[in-house]
Amino acid sequence: MKRVIVILAASVLAVTGAFALGTKDGSKVKVGYVCNNFNDTFQTYVMDAAKTFYADKANIEFILQDAQEDVIRQQDLVNTLISQGVKALIVVPVNTGAMDPIIKAAADAKVILVFVNRNPFGTKALPPNVYYVGSQEIIAGQLQMEAMGKAMGGKGNVCILMGKLDNEGAVKRTEGNEETIKAKFPGIKVLAKETGNWQRDQGMSLTENWLTAYGKTLNGILANNDEMALGAVEALKAAGRTDVFVMGVDAIPDAKVAVGNGSLAATVLQDAVGQGQGAAEVAYKVLGGGTAPSVTWVPFVLVTKENLAKYK
Repeated sequence: MKRVIVILAASVLAVTGAFALGTKDGSKVKVGYVCNNFNDTFQTYVMDAAKTFYADKANIEFILQDAQEDVIRQQDLVNTLISQGVKALIVVPVNTGAMDPIIKAAADAKVILVFVNRNPFGTKALPPNVYYVGSQEIIAGQLQMEAMGKAMGGKGNVCILMGKLDNEGAVKRTEGNEETIKAKFPGIKVLAKETGNWQRDQGMSLTENWLTAYGKTLNGILANNDEMALGAVEALKAAGRTDVFVMGVDAIPDAKVAVGNGSLAATVLQDAVGQGQGAAEVAYKVLGGGTAPSVTWVPFVLVTKENLAKYK
């Protein structure tokens, strides 16, 4: 069985042994970070947290790369970083189902590999020298739908804005929505679910289409992330609809503002700092000869107007 640990947002992994980290010639140890897309707002927060962790580590050269949502480009970037002598890699998968070449390349080069935020393994055991830091995506969908069900009084109609369908977060968050409806809110019906690819403009466009198609029968919109949720909010505002509940995931700054002014009913905090820092710490600790759990879970938290002040 894979070893699993749960960490709180403010907790940190011990880095015992990492202080001895270095090279024989005194040069810096290279750590590579390959992001899925620098234009993904949430992922920039994850990346910045990792960058901040390494900022005061004089023995580390931290190299950032952008895969631009291209699977082949991500594989090429990993291979290039390995050829440049990185000793550890932190990767946000473009496609969680296409990571085998990256896993093999890291294994062949004996490079530590840490996946963050997007889990390529599901419930499978991780290979040796491979780690994952992230959140249990289905829980975000469950928390979101429980809040939506209560807001709607257990009855009505919703639409779901999904992320990229090759991404575990989109699949599992939607699954969490639908499982919760089935188990707890049989009076709520899903009118439509479509992918907005995590983008605000696509969330807005899809919501405009749904408003035309369903009119006043649409009571709620569940979005797999805040960017799409905020797009839905813009479409509803333009249509003069204040009677539709919208909920997102990530608790990005714009979403917290929207929760505060009531245009967004709720968001689910995905702890970008906890994930980015956690991934950086795992790599640093193992590089220094220490051990780390193969999987580190960072909890989700529902954020509403009532508890918003705690998360600003």
